[in-house]
Amino acid sequence: MSVSGVFIPLVTPFKEGKIDYISYKSLVDFYLNKGVHGFIPLGTTSESHTLSELEYEKVLEKTIEYTNGSVPIYVGLGGNNTKKVVEKLKILEKYKIDGILSVSPYYTRPDQRGIFQHFKSISEATFLDIILYNIPYRTGRNVENTTIQKLAELKNIVGIKDSSGDIAQTIELILNKPKDFSILTGEDALFYTTLCLGGDGGILASAHINTECFIKVYNDIASNNSKAALETWNKLYKFIPSLFEEPNPAPLKYCLKRLGLIDSSEVRLPLVEITEKLQKKLDTIIGF
Repeated sequence: MSVSGVFIPLVTPFKEGKIDYISYKSLVDFYLNKGVHGFIPLGTTSESHTLSELEYEKVLEKTIEYTNGSVPIYVGLGGNNTKKVVEKLKILEKYKIDGILSVSPYYTRPDQRGIFQHFKSISEATFLDIILYNIPYRTGRNVENTTIQKLAELKNIVGIKDSSGDIAQTIELILNKPKDFSILTGEDALFYTTLCLGGDGGILASAHINTECFIKVYNDIASNNSKAALETWNKLYKFIPSLFEEPNPAPLKYCLKRLGLIDSSEVRLPLVEITEKLQKKLDTIIGF
């Protein structure tokens, strides 16, 4: 199954220490009405590392309930213990989802052989589709293009969220894109560039804001109207860096609260809410 378009890696709204499912439903409804192409719940932007096992499953259940089959759902599931990831896969297989987004093993820094065997084990253990996630500045190890090419040959590895941070690597991968394999940028500021080069879309935290503009950029490029896309992108591009000036998703949650889409900008430790300085900057940029 081809994966393309603008995917939202949903935040998890918190209120007084608990998950705010009323705000979560309002977010899902809002982005469905905007025409997003899919959701990624329980990824890094969702603060999944701070959720209990019970909370993790309930967020998944609610995502499925609120979307009601209208868009694809790829669930964040990664780790540096291959056996534990495979065990958790068996829980996810009970649910009606399209697949998982799985980050390369972090902290232990396996070499390319270990990375390949990790994802091969996951692939062989499930019928679910798998989107790889390469983000070296978080994991400590880049997934090289030669490894990606080999992984793309496996039956259910269908794409990658490319946050390599290396534009040369991204270009080389897109120009030699494996058959039936989707390249989605996770570097929000490279969304337009990736699409113009022949990428398939993006998994974009910043698309929580001005969502319709991100979708317009995607649609215009798909219609071979790069000039119109660039005009829209020039407006979007200016605010993206500010959303990552302090750790994600704290700036994003501040904006979502100001927009009335969630009730609280609360994050869970070790994250903290954004500084007053960044609040003022975001207020100015986004026009609150």
